Amino acid sequence: MPRTKKRLESHNNKLHVKKDDTVFVITGKDKGKKGRVIAAYPRENRVLVEGVNMVKKHAKPSQLNPQGGILNQEAPIHVSNVMLVDPKSGKPTRVGYKVLDNGTKVRVAKKSGEVID
Repeated sequence: MPRTKKRLESHNNKLHVKKDDTVFVITGKDKGKKGRVIAAYPRENRVLVEGVNMVKKHAKPSQLNPQGGILNQEAPIHVSNVMLVDPKSGKPTRVGYKVLDNGTKVRVAKKSGEVID
């Protein structure tokens, strides 16, 4: 396999979190932090969480950033390392799915039974 191509982890690319969800980091160097999902990358099974997995990026001077220098920015983390925060209790919870009477499929917090979307 060429080194330039990223290996895709699975064929089922449905994530249990979406953009603008509040998540809790359950493992890794940022364990215990809460943050908002900025972006989701289903093909890579990764999410970008606000204030989590900060890395230093070396930037050349450009029109946007004439000074250049070292910038701090978030890097994506694996979706298995985050849990959705229960809207009722504020604690991390697993996600279930339920089909409502009108036929729409919604995400449900396993801890409280609260509908998420």
